[in-house]
Amino acid sequence: MSANTHAPTSATVFLALLRRDLRVVRRELPFFLVRTLMQPVLFLVVFGFLLPKMGFVRGGYSTALLPGILAVSLTLSAIQSVALPMVQDFGWTKEIEDRLLAPIPTSLVAAEKIVAGALQGIIAALVVLPIARLVMGPVITFAWIGLGETVVITTLGALAFSALGMWLGTAISPQQIGLMFSAIISPMLFFGCAYYPWRGLDAVPVMKYAVLINPLVYVAEGMRGALTPSVPHMPLRVVAVALSIITAVFWTMGVRGFYKRAIG
Repeated sequence: MSANTHAPTSATVFLALLRRDLRVVRRELPFFLVRTLMQPVLFLVVFGFLLPKMGFVRGGYSTALLPGILAVSLTLSAIQSVALPMVQDFGWTKEIEDRLLAPIPTSLVAAEKIVAGALQGIIAALVVLPIARLVMGPVITFAWIGLGETVVITTLGALAFSALGMWLGTAISPQQIGLMFSAIISPMLFFGCAYYPWRGLDAVPVMKYAVLINPLVYVAEGMRGALTPSVPHMPLRVVAVALSIITAVFWTMGVRGFYKRAIG
């Protein structure tokens, strides 16, 4: 019997690395939830509960807000779950060297980190949904019939932003990590149509088309189209195509960035 008979396959190693990452998330679940859910929950309380109660916004605003909050939760978690560990691992901890010793191609190591980040983004969105129900009360037009579309949009969005996190994590040095939040993530959140529908920007045509470079727009609008179709939204086919392209672009850039840092 040859020595390679029991050599693990790439799929086996990939799944083992994925299980390890998810085990770490489970062990550090409180920190994970605080890191990814603090901002979305605060927006839920202020804009979904306090302002409607005080009469400063109409009650129907909650219907437009909920899908956007889910999109923010997903994107923040997916980006941070990949970008921050990559900055640390390639920066001062050098823990990534242990991963690179795994008997699989370097590109698969990067792909595993992207998939793990996407799963964490999906988990964050699932956790926010019941919290939103408790804070905001029932959203009358919430449509469970769009569950299939929701799964597709959520999966594509999580992969897109996890891949974006991989690219940012391999492109930004530890000394510039603050730049990622102030110059990239903050504008993305406020101009990502998470807190207002994209069609609402008809009143500002220049801004309506300028925000289309923001990938969060497509996740938020996709969530609206799937969960609250009564709210004006971008066509779901356009959203799905855009997210597929964004995922492919950032996946390629992220894996290339990871490979360059790994062999550098």
